[in-house]
Amino acid sequence: MFIFFHSILYTTVSKNGLELQSSGRGRFLLEHAAPFSAFLTDSFGRQHNYLRISLTEKCNLRCQYCMPEEGVQLTPKSELLTAQEIITLARLFVKEGVEKIRLTGGEPLIRPDVVDIVGQLNKLEGLKTIAITTNGINLARLLPRLKEAGVNAVNISLDTLVPAKYEFIVRRKGFHKVMEGIHKATELGYHPVKVNCVVMRGFNEDELLGFVEFTKDLPLDVRFIEYMPFDGNKWNFKKMVSYKEMLDTIKQRWPELEKLPCEASSTAKSYKVPHFQGQISFITSMSEHFCGSCNRLRITADGNLKVCLFGSSEVSLRDHLRSGASQEELVEIIGAAVSRKKKQHAEPALMSFPLRQDALQYPPNSKQCGHTSSHWPTLRASLSKQMEKALLKNKLPGQLILPVSHPEQQCYIRTRILQTQMRGFCVFQKDTSSTFDTKCLEASPVGQVSADCQLKEASPGSEFCTRDSASCSEVPRASDNLTHTDEEGRATMVDVGGKPDSRRRAVAGAVVRLGEKAFGMVRQNQMKKGDVLAVAQIAGIQGAKLTSQLIPLCHNIPLSHVEVSLSLDEARCAVVIHCSCQTWGKTGVEMEALTAASLAALTVYDMCKAVTHDIVIEEVKLLSKTGGQRGDFSRA
Repeated sequence: MFIFFHSILYTTVSKNGLELQSSGRGRFLLEHAAPFSAFLTDSFGRQHNYLRISLTEKCNLRCQYCMPEEGVQLTPKSELLTAQEIITLARLFVKEGVEKIRLTGGEPLIRPDVVDIVGQLNKLEGLKTIAITTNGINLARLLPRLKEAGVNAVNISLDTLVPAKYEFIVRRKGFHKVMEGIHKATELGYHPVKVNCVVMRGFNEDELLGFVEFTKDLPLDVRFIEYMPFDGNKWNFKKMVSYKEMLDTIKQRWPELEKLPCEASSTAKSYKVPHFQGQISFITSMSEHFCGSCNRLRITADGNLKVCLFGSSEVSLRDHLRSGASQEELVEIIGAAVSRKKKQHAEPALMSFPLRQDALQYPPNSKQCGHTSSHWPTLRASLSKQMEKALLKNKLPGQLILPVSHPEQQCYIRTRILQTQMRGFCVFQKDTSSTFDTKCLEASPVGQVSADCQLKEASPGSEFCTRDSASCSEVPRASDNLTHTDEEGRATMVDVGGKPDSRRRAVAGAVVRLGEKAFGMVRQNQMKKGDVLAVAQIAGIQGAKLTSQLIPLCHNIPLSHVEVSLSLDEARCAVVIHCSCQTWGKTGVEMEALTAASLAALTVYDMCKAVTHDIVIEEVKLLSKTGGQRGDFSRA
């Protein structure tokens, strides 16, 4: 399944001045356009004029969300489509109405005859666009020849702007080659250059603002793609960051963000920061699918036709082609497959999101669903019982099976989950080795708090009203005793359930004294293990997110922001580390900030220890904290 992941990244780079409508060939095609082929029109009236062809299963990267480090078992070369077979099938599809062909992989630019294939495709009368989806490693070298051969649209995948994190995600070097490819595309007149970024929680959601900033001085269209947890990379809804959450985070920084108009068949929602050269877009393949306007078909590297990325059914065009099937027979086979295409793929809301508790509190809008909600109490009880059983087993079902006698139930699931889930991300967590109850941890995006949640800090002993209850709860007064021990002195986890939510922030620091030699090598970026400061920064961010797994009695806190900065102190030959963590919740983030500083410091030590062991980690300390009933703290 891995070879199809990038096929969902429906993006292009349009080359300025190459619009076929303004060319002689384009005018001829428009004036002599024939009715669209019935063979490429499905039972729902969708006309499929866009074909994606995989040139190879091979890839020169090993992205963590795409395939295992050791790679996958490849199809024998004899079973893959030859260049001539690719052109034969392409000619057939173009004759029936396909106007755009995108070459994908694997990584298409590692196929030796890719330029020749493009040149032959460019000769097909009726084909308006030849596009390529690439990881960018070989792009700068090949793009001049590809442009000359006929490529007028390019897609470049880049999931991070941090070189060390890039190597971590793709398990290979090559960040500078991708950047070189992006700049080469702008130089050759592709405008805007569209860059795809798969956003994954815990990997790169903290770089959203950096990618937006990337569009300030370059004519880019950075497209944020919702992570799609396929079988090949293990279904994992925890990694998915929704479009709404991403948009809210970006609007915190640029509230003037403008929505751009888009075509009805567009798969992207586009926005622009005023006065920026470029723009950003969102591919909402999970939270708001675009099946209703899908016009895409796919041919795999071994010649199978897929009418839907999520569908399991395939038709081998290669076998029919090699058995001597006529053009008319192939068209009939293709038409039969297209006619069987379903209205939409598996419901993303049900497959990808756990049910939030507030989704069970209110019945669906009867006007929306077209049914009464008289059965709602029974449905709510049924859902709650199913969830309880699932949680006790430490897992959630991929889809709750509901009684089919009540149609409004399915409507409710589709509408209510999307309404509530997009406001935050809920993770049901149960530690099987613990006696603590299962909890629902809600991580709202930065600043995404409704007016009724804007609680003000008060003195110990005052009352707060929570958003989930009309009643008020009393906040315990500050205690002079240790809070992580019980009456008998045994370690225990603090119950924060009765505390009010508030905005919390903590800043911690650390210093790593390296000595003159190691310090000089870090400053010149000469360490064999790589960029010390960049890797330590990533380690600090990851450490903050994993604090509850490292410190036994810490709560699992949904962080809204983590920032780790490292600077060089020449006077002390030291690396100075500064870590900041933020959240909206019931407990503070001091431990997260301290863990981030500690992990960053340890990473600096690890990367420099080959040069010297005379390294001292010191001044690991909390610098400040705000929020919480015990008041603010700032170290003098």
